[in-house]
Amino acid sequence: MSIPDPIIELRDVVKVYCSEAGEFSALKGVSVSVGNGEFLGVIGKSGAGKSTLLNMISGVDHLTSGEVLVRASGEVVAIHALSEEQLALWRGRTVGVVYQSFQLLPMLNLLENVMLPMDLSGNYQPRVSLERAYELLRLVELEEHARKPPAFISGGQQQRVAIARALANDPPIIIADEPTGSLDSLTADHIFELFEHLVRERGKTIVMVTHDNALAPRFTRHIQLADGEIIPNSAPDLLPAGRRAK
Repeated sequence: MSIPDPIIELRDVVKVYCSEAGEFSALKGVSVSVGNGEFLGVIGKSGAGKSTLLNMISGVDHLTSGEVLVRASGEVVAIHALSEEQLALWRGRTVGVVYQSFQLLPMLNLLENVMLPMDLSGNYQPRVSLERAYELLRLVELEEHARKPPAFISGGQQQRVAIARALANDPPIIIADEPTGSLDSLTADHIFELFEHLVRERGKTIVMVTHDNALAPRFTRHIQLADGEIIPNSAPDLLPAGRRAK
């Protein structure tokens, strides 16, 4: 029995990169479902295929074969079949992305960084967008720094701004690529607690990749990747009893 009506479903996804040195298989027939409101951890060493898997979910990169289906806003979208223009529009409204390196624009203040996805997705409305940006900075406890550029706050604070930016268009899905990898343990714990809050209180579905096995018990569920494949028995179809996201 599998997860009923998963919000994300990867079916036999293969990703092969071609270079002068030959072909490299980053993903080798990966199949996994993610439940609505789940906090899924994808754990593996460098080169395991973790970031590639996230790129398949977001449509940032094209799969070689297989299918990626996302059920959001009442419809099922085969994102591997979308054009680049359709993908950009779909991604802006459906998926928020958090990177290890924050990727905030240095010439913009925190408010402007948070509002940027609204502008890029055609959702910008001067007064409404400004109020929402303030609300999101309040959520991550950085409202008082709203007019500062990123360089004037700490790395942990920049990551919290990056999370606020990922929430700008209120997407149902958040994907996070090693978001705590460059942070000290205390700050990383605060970021993880923020993700847990988003799942528990705001109903977000989060897929987070990490190399840190110690985080495994904190996810709703986790899978392990090695050499582009899911390690057997690391990805049960159903959420463990008593561990479902609320």
